[in-house]
Amino acid sequence: MSTGNDQKVQIVVADPSALGLFGLAMVCFVASSQKLGLTTGLSFVVPWAIFLGSIAQMMACVYDFKHNNLFGATVFGGYGLFWISMAAVWLINMGAFGPELAKAVDVKQLGFAFIGYLIFSLFGTVAAMETNKVIFSIMALINVLFITLALDSFKMGGHWAHTIAAYTELIISLLGFYGSGATFLNKWFGKPTLPVGKPFGIFK
Repeated sequence: MSTGNDQKVQIVVADPSALGLFGLAMVCFVASSQKLGLTTGLSFVVPWAIFLGSIAQMMACVYDFKHNNLFGATVFGGYGLFWISMAAVWLINMGAFGPELAKAVDVKQLGFAFIGYLIFSLFGTVAAMETNKVIFSIMALINVLFITLALDSFKMGGHWAHTIAAYTELIISLLGFYGSGATFLNKWFGKPTLPVGKPFGIFK
């Protein structure tokens, strides 16, 4: 029963975008080194996928929901779940969950997962047009990454698909570092310190 003195309490939280972008940048940086042949194996990629790619982005997701930022919450959440899934895929492939699971691997299933995430990312790219140009560029490159990863999984792209995926992931990582740093400094100083580019202004 209302007493007429009801109050709405809003909990103010900081913008988590810098943390989420840093998590994305770090895991892509490490993972791209393996794809480019600069490092070998996936054993030391797994921790970064779990803690930076997944947990950092999931933290950003939760706090973006508190911010009422549907775009950030959905995208960080979606990609956070992607990276924990990839960590599990790698662990299965390396036999961490037993030889039976490792023997039953069908890489084409991973290709279908990449196609699913491509669909998700295409919607995100349209929405990103009303964020800033750094975020839009990251989203556009993620689309390229999922296309080439899917082609590689289906053995349809040849070596060039793997190479494009590797360099695309590296560029995503560098843009992620820049976006994270720009968001952090711009929010901290309360003024534009590093430019991120204005929204396209097509839909809003």
